[in-house]
This record gives sequence, C-alpha cells and structure tokens, in this order.
Amino acid sequence: MTCAALVTAGGYGERMGSSIPKQYLDLEGIPVIVRTLFAFIGHSQIARIVLTVPPGDEDYCRERILHPFKLDMAVEIVAGGLNRQASVYNGLQKLADTGIVVIHDGVRPLVTSEIITNTIRAARSSGAALACVPVRETVKKKNGPYLETISRSDLWLAHTPQTFRTALIIQAHKKALDEGFTGTDDAALVERMGKPVTVVEDSQENIKITTPEDLDFASMLLRRNDMVRSHTNA
Repeated sequence: MTCAALVTAGGYGERMGSSIPKQYLDLEGIPVIVRTLFAFIGHSQIARIVLTVPPGDEDYCRERILHPFKLDMAVEIVAGGLNRQASVYNGLQKLADTGIVVIHDGVRPLVTSEIITNTIRAARSSGAALACVPVRETVKKKNGPYLETISRSDLWLAHTPQTFRTALIIQAHKKALDEGFTGTDDAALVERMGKPVTVVEDSQENIKITTPEDLDFASMLLRRNDMVRSHTNA
C-alpha cells in the first residue's frame, strides 16, 4: 500500500507580520518548509510528496526554495485553493492512486519520524489517525458574565500529521465540497461521516509556526536538540 505525504504551505502568514510568507522564512539557516519536507523525504515509508503552495508561487518555490536544497525533483508542487481545505483537496487529486496519505502543515517543521510512523500505523488499522496532545491546563467556558470549568480529561489539541486511507479522505473532502461544509481540519471531515479517527499522542514540540514568537521558540528547540545530539555523540 503506497504511502504519500501531502504537505500544505498555501498560507500567507498575516499574523507573522512579514512580507515573506511564513513557510519561506529562515529557521536556523534553512527555510521552514524545507525543514518540514526533510522529515518526509527522510522517512522510509513515504514514497511520494506533494506540496501545495499559494497560486502563482509554484516557480518561486521550486527555483528559490526547493532547488538550493536539491528537493525540486523529489517534491511535486500543486497550486493551493482559496483556503486550506481547498488546497488539500487540490493536492489529493494527485494522490488518488495511493493507499495512505499523511497530511501535514508545512509550518510544523519539528515533526518527528516517530509520530509520522505512528499515525501511518494507526491509519492502516482504523482508516484515520490524528496526532494530538492532551490539554494540560484548566479550561474555562464563558457563560454570560460568568465562567465555568470544563473537565479536561477528554480534551485534546489537534496537530498534524493527520493520516488517512486515501480513498476515505478523498470521499470526505468530496462530501464536504458537495454540501458546502468547511471544517477546521481534515479529521473533522471524516468525523462528520461517522467514521472513527484514532488519537495518536504527539510531542508538545511539534509546534505550528504562526507568529514571530513561534519562530523564536522553534529556533531555541532546534539549537537545544543539536546540543543534545552533539553531547550524545561525543
């Protein structure tokens, strides 16, 4: 069963406050999106990689971002749509002949090989899997002028990768498109079909870079991890 990765990098990153889309920003000497792609290119189970980019960015991304790192021949570029859901659907059209697809945010460059593997394993078994982290802080709900505490025991924060049998996620996207439904993530489209989505616990370090503070935090994590590796190998 062929396994592919669909990496979404179709945003413009307004919250980053930069003229450069966040996926192209430098992260310790390497563009964010390139760091993300490295995680999939180096994974033994990933046979194909499709990358969605903002419409009109195809040549720029291929020549200025991917080519310097010799990734332009390893990654298929597809123009994204008006929103993330449309971009994923565009990418899925290229992968209809695969068995499993791993969908991942291009601005989560700290994803590990382990979590990719774990979501693939779970999706092969159940059809759909979602990387999540448990909610560890107290959650409040505003009820009029007052607050009430919500039990966090069953609450999880959704990350990516979100991994599916390809036929299932294409079916879910087609149904959402036909019915004019927009979800906050791909798992939501499968959930509304009544299909189970397996939770796979992720690392808190698999952060999504949306603000300058996120970029600084990712840099700190990379430097720390490099330091740990250097001491381990010494």
